[in-house]
Amino acid sequence: QVQLVESGGGFVQAGGSLRLSCVASGSILAFNVMGWYRQNPGSRRELVATFTKGGPTNYADSVKGRFAISRDNAKNTVYLQMNSLKSEDTAVYYCHAGLPFDPRPYWGKGTLVTVSS
Repeated sequence: QVQLVESGGGFVQAGGSLRLSCVASGSILAFNVMGWYRQNPGSRRELVATFTKGGPTNYADSVKGRFAISRDNAKNTVYLQMNSLKSEDTAVYYCHAGLPFDPRPYWGKGTLVTVSS
């Protein structure tokens, strides 16, 4: 069973930075997609940044140039470095992963990021 555990959320002033971490229960090399989504109450969950095995790294237009996704395979961890944060970045951030030949999406429980203006 895949388990994803996020950490690193918190409260920050606009213009500040945070780094989110997502630790997987197994090797992240097994995933064919892995990354971050975010969601606010009443809104749809939206892609923030993802890795695709053998493909490009994808970023939402709203975070390009400010956020960076990275990974440490030895630690089974994916990171999201968030710089120049804006109030509209406030959301619960979820780690996401997908396995080859498995239609189920795997999600963490989320970590709250609050940016004050």
